[in-house]
Amino acid sequence: MKVILRSDITNVGRQGEIKEVAAGFARNYLLPKKLVMEATPQNLKIWEREKTRLEKVREEIIANAKAVAEKIEKAEFSVKVKLGENGKIFGSITTAHLAKLFAEQDFQINKHDILLPAPIKEVGKVTVNVRLHPEVIAKVNVDVIEEKK
Repeated sequence: MKVILRSDITNVGRQGEIKEVAAGFARNYLLPKKLVMEATPQNLKIWEREKTRLEKVREEIIANAKAVAEKIEKAEFSVKVKLGENGKIFGSITTAHLAKLFAEQDFQINKHDILLPAPIKEVGKVTVNVRLHPEVIAKVNVDVIEEKK
């Protein structure tokens, strides 16, 4: 199904592009959330009128994401963990743990936007990428420290 993207969608495309997507994906997810419009001649005319307004909104959203990125990069995050005999962490630190850690300092970040290649299993400083917008990725330093008994 051909659709016009009304906003940036990760792994699909950018706002304003005309893309071919699976009909079920469009019908069940994209259309109900108003992320896309069906690419009909009438909708193309509507899109042309709406495009400039949405560009301004998009630029504002990116500016806000960059401001949040600056704040979150300056903030300090630390996680206390229990260690086993060999110096390894019991369990691991996942994106869910990090999302909760960020929420404690008033940064509401979805765990799916925390780009962690693998769970953290060792003590030390770790740099974590956080996607605030498809074009804005913040690098956050997290200090994993041993919990004293």
